Amino acid sequence: MLTSQSHQWLKTNLDVVPESGWSVDPFGHGGTIPYFLKASGATGTVIQRIHYAWKQWFAKKQYGDFIWRQPWDRIGSADMLTHNQPFDIYNIKHSCGPHPHVCLNFDFRKIRGEYTEYSVRAVEITPNNVKQMAELLLEQYARTGSLFTHNVVLMPLGDDFRYDHAIEWDQQYTNYKILMDYINSRKDEYNAEVVFGTPKDYFHEIQKRVDKFPSLTGDFFVYSDIFSEGRPAYWSGYFTTRPYMKILDRELEANLRSAEILYTITLNLAKQSGKDIKLYETYFEKLVKARRNLGLFQHHDAITGTSKSFVMKDYALKLFESISDTTSLQSFAIQSLAAVTSGKSNSVYVLAESDRDSYEKLPKKIPIGLNGHETKKIVLFNPLAQPRQEVISLKVTSYKIKVLDPQRNPIPYQIAPVMNATSIMHDVYVLLFVAELKPLSIATYHLQQVDKVPVEAISTVYCSRCGKDNVFPIKPMQVGDVQLENQRMKLLFDGQTGFLKRVTKKSTGKIMQCAVQFAAYPSAQFHSGAYLFMPDPNLRDTDKDVLEAYTPHQKIYIVSGSLSSRLTVEYGKLLTHHVAIYHRDGGLGEAIYVRNIVDFETPPKNRETEMFMRLQTDISNGDPPEFYTDLNGHQMIKRTKIERIGIEGNYFPITTMAYIEDSSHRLTLLVNHCQGAASYQPGWLEVMLDRRTLYDDSRGMGEGLLDNRRTVIKHWLLLEDISGEKDRYSRPSLFANHLSNALNYPVNIFVVDGSEQEVTMAPEVRLLSQSFPCDLHLLNLRTNHDQKLPHFPVNSALMVLHRQGYSCSVGIDVALKHCPLIERLAQGTAFYKLDNINVTKTSLTGTRPGARLKDGLQEIGLQPMQLETYNVNFIQ
Repeated sequence: MLTSQSHQWLKTNLDVVPESGWSVDPFGHGGTIPYFLKASGATGTVIQRIHYAWKQWFAKKQYGDFIWRQPWDRIGSADMLTHNQPFDIYNIKHSCGPHPHVCLNFDFRKIRGEYTEYSVRAVEITPNNVKQMAELLLEQYARTGSLFTHNVVLMPLGDDFRYDHAIEWDQQYTNYKILMDYINSRKDEYNAEVVFGTPKDYFHEIQKRVDKFPSLTGDFFVYSDIFSEGRPAYWSGYFTTRPYMKILDRELEANLRSAEILYTITLNLAKQSGKDIKLYETYFEKLVKARRNLGLFQHHDAITGTSKSFVMKDYALKLFESISDTTSLQSFAIQSLAAVTSGKSNSVYVLAESDRDSYEKLPKKIPIGLNGHETKKIVLFNPLAQPRQEVISLKVTSYKIKVLDPQRNPIPYQIAPVMNATSIMHDVYVLLFVAELKPLSIATYHLQQVDKVPVEAISTVYCSRCGKDNVFPIKPMQVGDVQLENQRMKLLFDGQTGFLKRVTKKSTGKIMQCAVQFAAYPSAQFHSGAYLFMPDPNLRDTDKDVLEAYTPHQKIYIVSGSLSSRLTVEYGKLLTHHVAIYHRDGGLGEAIYVRNIVDFETPPKNRETEMFMRLQTDISNGDPPEFYTDLNGHQMIKRTKIERIGIEGNYFPITTMAYIEDSSHRLTLLVNHCQGAASYQPGWLEVMLDRRTLYDDSRGMGEGLLDNRRTVIKHWLLLEDISGEKDRYSRPSLFANHLSNALNYPVNIFVVDGSEQEVTMAPEVRLLSQSFPCDLHLLNLRTNHDQKLPHFPVNSALMVLHRQGYSCSVGIDVALKHCPLIERLAQGTAFYKLDNINVTKTSLTGTRPGARLKDGLQEIGLQPMQLETYNVNFIQ
């Protein structure tokens, strides 16, 4: 999103298409970004902040310029020429050469009222000192050049918050120009030439001098510095910091994507039919603003959670505003597409089924009321380009209800209580049903009141402290361990803790140990904070039992019905842990749904606490253990424990999933936001849930982490069989990819505010005539803006596709219905009533047009792992 948004802005406003990457401040570097840059048309990229040992290794080997190769790319088609800045950080003090005290003399900023270490040291270059200063600078350049195999040096000239006064431009330029002119006029003496240039110039020069660069595969996590205290500090805390904000970011991403797809179809249908599009143009302004707000939050001190609390609040307000705007746009678009007749004039009556009072509050489902024989319409939008089976959860004011599918046929459903461990509410209920949704479809389901509810629709509640109830049968919890089961598996829970112990797969009888544990690392004061993670080294035990204060007063209850069975355990306000399984054939019955609600409450409660969920299994994933994490949801990478760098150096970022495996089994944990993960002992897989540190870690934020909020964290847990030979390059199963897409791009749910007589909705509107191939993910269908008037939409859209790599030897017993495994889009694939299109291949960010596809959509065929963008022009 950030790359597309920025590249588009540069093209529109400056008519510039970037040719180089510049990524000098992110805290570590993943392997997907160079792939994105190469696909966007870049030919080289500059990186900076990597582990100090990597810096030493690059210097020793003279490998500072290298080819970054993707592990799945055998022929090197995605190779990216990469330059590693050899020193610790990018400011002038640390980048002109290896001696910071010398480099301070070459930062010429002098602003009245500022008193800094460089303003004290640096003096203007004059005829009297130019020789001495030029030779001092050349010595630093020569030392830097000795770290490379060629004779070209790239020297950045700036820092954070620079060039904010016009005079600094003159100060830096004028003084360096004098130095350059002096050196360049004495080439015979100095054998050197110094010029202003760009990264593109640098890459051009070194390619003239080097025939073959070294090739490296992998990434640069975890970042570690030593320049602050002279001992290693690992930047693995920010992987998890402020999870509430990381989830808010994902909510906007999903809502913006749904809004983009719906808007593109709706706008072009309106233009095709000659409608007035002024209202569409107003919504486009909000769409552009949402893109910018989401792009802004991808900054390396925003999505990381590493800005001051008042800055994070400003980010949150922007995200919240755009979530509201994109949800409203979805309502408008769905109403335009699916409403057949309406007596409600021009009002919006397709309304979101949940609401949020402010960015600080979790979304709340709005109870749906039914009166007499009234039919309530529930509109569902599937934003994925494959069919899906989804459990829909609604709140209703009556349990005497039935559910009809789009063809008005009755379907199975389940009524469950809204409850906690001691009481059940009687004015609101949970309604569950399974929706079978076509790809990119809008489907209208119906709720009707009935006099009598089938017995099988009412959930049974197992609860020792709930008393009697008039609606739900209440049974006491049995003493000892507890079991939940469906057609595919049995789950055994510890009767005391309420946590999962083991899982039995019914098809094979295989029992897998899978013990869930919640604990925390006590933070090392001043060494663990927003950026850094470090457990307190003075404590004998690295793990802290955060649930001890709530034991043995935890409360366990089960809600079991025809569609789902769910166990919940409450440990005060700190943790509410839900585990659910579904009684359905197909994908839903194959996985375990886990939801954790974490609330650290008000400081200083839970101070210096870094809370995690750990899965302890009998999977033999090596000793030292190995596990796999995703890189930006695009690819997987193997991580191997290194004992000597502690748990803090063995925590890695995940954005969609992590897994451990042996020769016959794999355990995959899917996540709905970025978190830190580790496998520190054989058979273990853990994820960090939330962190609170009272003190700053001296990396720039200037305050501790105290603004934790009640956070809902969602996971899917998969236990999959492995058959056949191990893949050369590890990939998730096809089912894991599908479930991950469903978790991150949920069904958008709306309620029609109007009676049967007032509003008629189409039973189903299919925005895509046929399913995309099972492994081809539609990342976006994004309306382009007018090049001269960027707040106005045009008839074309960028369609971004990702062919998600998957393993053919993992989870092959799970059948995915109704999506084909074919190389290209199926014949006849088209968007809703928009057959007349031109399709052109472009660079990933849409700034470099390519060849036109003669056969349109049917000509599109990507290789596994590839991302590609196509410009789809809708001809009116």
